[in-house]
Amino acid sequence: MAGFDARVTPEDIRPVREGTALGIRWADGHESVYTPRELRLACRCAGCVDEMTGRPLLDPASVPDDVYPLAIHYVGRYALRFDWSDGHTTGIFPFDYLRGLCGCGACEGERRGEAPAAEETPPEGIR
Repeated sequence: MAGFDARVTPEDIRPVREGTALGIRWADGHESVYTPRELRLACRCAGCVDEMTGRPLLDPASVPDDVYPLAIHYVGRYALRFDWSDGHTTGIFPFDYLRGLCGCGACEGERRGEAPAAEETPPEGIR
């Protein structure tokens, strides 16, 4: 059994920025903010990404700018699944994948191999 990894364990998942984004506070204290469209475009289900080649199948122009989740479901203890306003319901977003999508400066720097900043102000809407 894998050990506990605070980096990919959500403590709180809720709407932020007056309901226009999804916020996740991770067990390590980091806070990520995602726009609904950003998440919808990041779907890796077989209808959105070719299983064999990894080639994107989803045309970004087909996703409305105002797409939003109608419902958010836990998938076991490792992922989320969204029911989207555009009718899409099959994508599973593992927590490690969601953490990897975080676009904040600290996470971008970490992906580039930079040392983490001392203390970062939480994104607007998460406090």
